[in-house]
Order: sequence, then C-alpha cells, then structure tokens
Amino acid sequence: MTTSAIATNLSTLLSKQRPHDAHASLTQLQPADAAEQLDQLTTLQVIQLLGLEPLTRRAQVFGYFSLERQVELSRALPRAALATLIAAMSADERADLFNRFDEEQREALLPALAQLERDDLRRLSSYLEGTAGALMTSEYSTLKAGMSASEAIAALRLGAADAETIYQTYVLDDERRLLGTLSLRELILATGDTPVSQLMVQPVISARVNDTQEQVAKKIGRYDLLALPILDRDHRLVGIVTTDDALDVVEQEATEDFHKGASISLKIGNIKNATIGLLYRKRVFWLVLLVFGNLFSGAGIAAFEEIIAANIALVFFLPLLVDSGGNSGSQAATLMVRALATGEVVMRDWLRLLGRECFVALGLGLTMALAVAGLGLMRGGLDIALVVASSMVLIVIIGSLIGMSLPFLLSRMRLDPATASAPLITSIADATGVLIYLGIASQVLDLSV
Repeated sequence: MTTSAIATNLSTLLSKQRPHDAHASLTQLQPADAAEQLDQLTTLQVIQLLGLEPLTRRAQVFGYFSLERQVELSRALPRAALATLIAAMSADERADLFNRFDEEQREALLPALAQLERDDLRRLSSYLEGTAGALMTSEYSTLKAGMSASEAIAALRLGAADAETIYQTYVLDDERRLLGTLSLRELILATGDTPVSQLMVQPVISARVNDTQEQVAKKIGRYDLLALPILDRDHRLVGIVTTDDALDVVEQEATEDFHKGASISLKIGNIKNATIGLLYRKRVFWLVLLVFGNLFSGAGIAAFEEIIAANIALVFFLPLLVDSGGNSGSQAATLMVRALATGEVVMRDWLRLLGRECFVALGLGLTMALAVAGLGLMRGGLDIALVVASSMVLIVIIGSLIGMSLPFLLSRMRLDPATASAPLITSIADATGVLIYLGIASQVLDLSV
C-alpha cells in the first residue's frame, strides 16, 4: 500500500467510527513511518490515534513530527495530556518544542511537570538557538573512576532506561568534571575487577555549550564519535550530542545552503505546510534586489546601441556569451562555498586558488571559444567570429574569478559564503559579460560608442 493510500485508509476508518481498526494498522509501522502517515490527517484525527498509543511509542511518534506540527498538536491537547507526553519525550526534543511555545503556553505547561523535569527543561531551553547547549540532551550515563568494570556494568544497567545512549559513557569526579570516556565494548571485554580509571580514554574530545551546532557536527564527523560531551565554562559535563542529532544539523545546514544558493532568505520549515505569504516573503527580497542589479546589463546594452544596430548578428550571441559567464561563475562559487563550509580551504588559500582558477578558466574559455567560433563565421564572418571567440575567453575567465572570489569576500566580511548564490553570481557576471562583449566588438569592428 502506498503512503497516500495508508493515510487515506486511516482517515476512512476514523470517519466510520473505527478508531481501533485504524490504530491496529498504525501499529504495524515504525514510529517515523507512523508519523509520516499521521501528518497527512487532521489535528483531531492525529490526537485521536496518538491517544491510543502506549506512552513511550506516543512520544516517539510525536518526536518525528516537524516542530511546527508539534506546536499545532500541542495547542489542541489538554494540559495534563500534553504534560504527560512531554515528560516522556527525550530531553533535547522537549526543550526544542518548549522554545517554540509562547509565554502563555509555557506558563500553563510548567506547573503540570515534575520539579526535576521542569528544572531540566528550563536549563536546556535557556541556551541560544544554534549552539551546542540548545542541541544537547541531559540524558547520558556516568561512572566514577574508582569503580571496577563489573560495578560499572551494573550501574549502567540501572540507568540504561533514562539514558540517550549507554554505548558511550563518561567518567566524572565529585564536581562533575569530565575525567575520561569509556565505551561499553571496553567494559564488557575487561575483567570484572579492572578499575574504570585504567579503562577510560584520555584526553576526551569535547565541545563547549556556546560552540555552534555546525562545529559540534563537524567534530562528531571528524572523529567518528557516537556522542560528543558538552562542557560548561568550569569543564563540568552538562550534556551530550549524539550522532543522530548531528545528522539533523547537517541536513538542516545543507537545506539552508541550498536555499541560500537560490537566493531564498527566510526559514520555512516543512515546505508542505508553508503558507503562501511565507513562501512569498521568503523569495521576494532577492528577486527584487536582483531586478535592479540586472539594470546594469540593460544599461550596458543601451550604451552600445549603435554597434548593435550596425551588426545585428551580435544580438544572436549575446545570451550565449553572458550565460556562459554566469554558468562558469556559478560552478566556481559552488565549489568554493562547499570547500569553505567543510574547512577544506581557508582565507589564506585565496591567492593560490585564484592563480589556479585562472588556468582552469582559460582552458574552459578556449574550449568554449572554439565551439562558438564556427557559429560566428556562419552568422557574421571572420570579424564576428573573432569578437565572439575572444569575448568567450574573457567572459568565462572573469565569471569564474568572480564566482571563486565572492565566497572569500563574504567570508572576510563575516557573512555567510552561501549567499554567494547562483542568481547573485549570474547577475554580476551578466553585466560584466555585456560590457566585455560589446566593448570588444566596438574595438574589433572599429566603431565608436
């Protein structure tokens, strides 16, 4: 049965007052798949089916909804039911949801939670969005250095239900400062009387609560960690970020970069649920700005009206040439934006890369010039072929250098290099290409502007 067919079947069963039959078909799905099906139903239908789920699975399914959908469902739930659901969620997920609530919702929810959960929720939600503190969970396992391996295994067994993961555990002193880290594999393989202090790994790779989520995700990927411990300013362990959370950050950053690469500004979350007004606001700013940027291309064409009127064949090659500059610039910009984002290159690499890009662009320009020179001969003779070929070489070189350099410039200005988007590069390269092409034409064809 297809995805839409399953959701339709659930809706049909609910409309026929057969919620238990609908729930029976839902239980066959994994939590992530169940959330995908439920997301296609109305709010009341979702609440009805979630209410039939056991609490643990209900929290798992709820956690797979987008934050926007979670907020929508939370508004429709009674306070006691919402408090029970949030208490069963993982610490980091409920903190993310709590941050999306308005002040009235927060004040209504907090008294319904247990004191321990309330304090933990307030602490996790106090960190700035985009930092390690906002991403981490407080559900982790800890050990004492003086424990034996057998004692450590027993301690992990007792706390396993409340921990995000027990495959990696952390050794703390009496003031909760991080001494070392230990994998469950090492514990199991060690003899029972081996001290934890001999098994733990030092020094520990960690991050600070104010580090960015991108830095945390890169560190987890670089060192192939199951989880990364997060420390406060006093080097005390306050939380961990697990691999699955790091993957969410990577996906989120990739989505943002794709949007910026298309000159789309605002975050919209799930595009399926985005309103027309939000989609309009997300796209209008850069489109309007680039309209005015494209006026430079029009002004360049207007400045060369005489040469265009005398050589109509030039018009045929104008879109081809200026688009080639934009395309080559977009390619170079994409490579540099990605390299800067992954840390493959830094600012001091710009000059060396600029020299290399000159040779690459020259090769590309010559190849493309050969491809269009024949067309120039057919459309306007030797002079036009010379103009088109030489323009192609210069336009590709200039477009590539602009595309490669703009991300570095934005990075130096402490702006996101991803805003060196294809439309922005294309607009700059178009205006430059028009001036190069018609400027060369005016010289070769010996016409005054």
